[in-house]
Amino acid sequence: MAIIPKAAAEKIFKKAGAERISADAKDALVEYLEAEGLAAAEKAIKMAAVAKRKTVKAVDVELATE
Repeated sequence: MAIIPKAAAEKIFKKAGAERISADAKDALVEYLEAEGLAAAEKAIKMAAVAKRKTVKAVDVELATE
C-alpha cells in the first residue's frame, strides 16, 4: 500500500506541465518518491542520532538530502 497518494503524483506531473498522465506513470512516480523519501528519512534519523537527539529536525533532512 502506497503512503503517497496518486493524486499527489498527478499534481506534481501537472505542475511540471503534463496534460495527461497514465495510471502507470502515477504509480511509477509514487514508487520513486517513496523510495527516495524513505532513504532521506533514514539518513535524517541518523543525523539526529549523531547530534544526540531523538527529534528529527529540518536541518537533519537538509543534510541528508544534500
